[in-house]
Amino acid sequence: MKLLAVRRLFRIQRVVIRYRLDDLLFALPLPWFLLAVRYVLPWRWFPRKQLELSRGARLRLALQDLGPIFIKFGQILSTRRDLLPEDIADELMLLQDRVPPFDSQQSMKLIEDQLGKKISEVFSRFDVEPLASASVAQVHAAQLKTGEEVVVKVIRPGLKPIIGQDLAWLFILARAAERFSADARLLHPVDVVADYEKTIYDELDLLREAANASQLKRNFEGSPLLYVPQVYWDWCRPKVLVMERIYGVQVTDLATLADQRTDMKMLAERGVEIFFTQVFRDSFFHADMHPGNIFVSTVNPWSPQYIAIDCGIVGSLTPEDQDYLARNLFAFFKRDYRRVAQLHIDSGWVPAETKLNEFEAAIRTVCEPIFEKPLKDISFGQVLMRLFQTARRFNMEVQPQLVLLQKTLLNIEGLGRQLYPDLDLWNTAQPFLERWMRERVSPKTLLGNLHSQMEQLPHLANMTRDLLERMSQPHAKDPAPPWQKRKDDWFLRLLGAAHLVGGVMLAIGGPLNQLGHWPAGIMVAVGVYLIVRR
Repeated sequence: MKLLAVRRLFRIQRVVIRYRLDDLLFALPLPWFLLAVRYVLPWRWFPRKQLELSRGARLRLALQDLGPIFIKFGQILSTRRDLLPEDIADELMLLQDRVPPFDSQQSMKLIEDQLGKKISEVFSRFDVEPLASASVAQVHAAQLKTGEEVVVKVIRPGLKPIIGQDLAWLFILARAAERFSADARLLHPVDVVADYEKTIYDELDLLREAANASQLKRNFEGSPLLYVPQVYWDWCRPKVLVMERIYGVQVTDLATLADQRTDMKMLAERGVEIFFTQVFRDSFFHADMHPGNIFVSTVNPWSPQYIAIDCGIVGSLTPEDQDYLARNLFAFFKRDYRRVAQLHIDSGWVPAETKLNEFEAAIRTVCEPIFEKPLKDISFGQVLMRLFQTARRFNMEVQPQLVLLQKTLLNIEGLGRQLYPDLDLWNTAQPFLERWMRERVSPKTLLGNLHSQMEQLPHLANMTRDLLERMSQPHAKDPAPPWQKRKDDWFLRLLGAAHLVGGVMLAIGGPLNQLGHWPAGIMVAVGVYLIVRR
């Protein structure tokens, strides 16, 4: 792997030289000591022929030549038109679904090898020319023998070695950053790269993508917000996926959406609602929501419905992360910056000795200007820079488990800016978040939590009994005398009563403090068991 990584480095260097990316870099306002580096680069010592390509085309072609990891980086950048010049953003958009396809005969052979059958035995029609091509796979249109119109997705061959080489260099850079930079250690670059490694390899397994699509479809079954195509499991394999073909307008085709009189304001608001529903209601969100994966149904343009494809990357949050994010966002919406600062300290994201007043003032300075403004008037680039400065000042740590969520937020924001620049992101999301917070302490939710806790009672009771018996007789080999048994019975009954009273008190105070009922349920269960059993 080390030899392959060295070869990959030379490959990256050749691409940089071929497309003159160093010219783009040194055209930026860099410090003098970085600009001086250009004089020691050997390939810049000789005259070079002028390229007849725009800077955006050079960057796009370079990322395209370097493979899937670089292509995905370009896809993320393409959604941030507020951070990129227009010509570069237009070129990077071509990376979303217009990557050059690989040989169709090779694709058909791989499909037949995976299915174990000839294409003519499975499909009554199969289009040799790809319908679309992306960084990891390409798609062919087809029709099953049973008549359903489908698309057949097949993984590009030979990806794993290239991905492994790129990841090797990313790990080297991440470890070097952690070793030599205190600021970098706060960002946990090694953990972030490790998380991305898992994500990119998961995306190469199309059975996982099929399972994700099926789950997402169930979550939004019958919803007017989002439609997910059906998966045909009989013809799905690790490198081949067959699913329903959808017909819609690509979300970035603003001209067509306008021609069919799509309600753009509702479309943008529903995009925000879909995101918050996935994150907080389902804890299962589509984490690759670049415009190439999102379409809009043509059925009801006055009540537009999204169509999502390519569920290879999904994210989920633990209940603790959900609760932390919800309370932080809720405090942000209320402009309760002291609460935000306190939550960061309580969660351990910043050191416990952080001065609350100073941290609160820093957060207020960053966040206050972005409220009550439409997206078109907000410079999120400046906001992010200010937040990074705040992070360095207070030693705030980045949580690797939230990287996918942050990436999805960037995509959603970039998409919302294109669809409806006057969208008030905060006022759109706040009612949903308030409703979710209320539902968390509703009788229905509490009853569901109690039911799940009751199912664990037998197991918890057995564990508690075994533990208490070992504690009461740690060295005993013979049966305890009667007087000792009576003493232990009274002790366990008193312990059970204490558990019962403590559990009831915690259950009463839990909703008020948003602590949940799981600890209370355990205490009540243990108390009842000890009293009845003994």
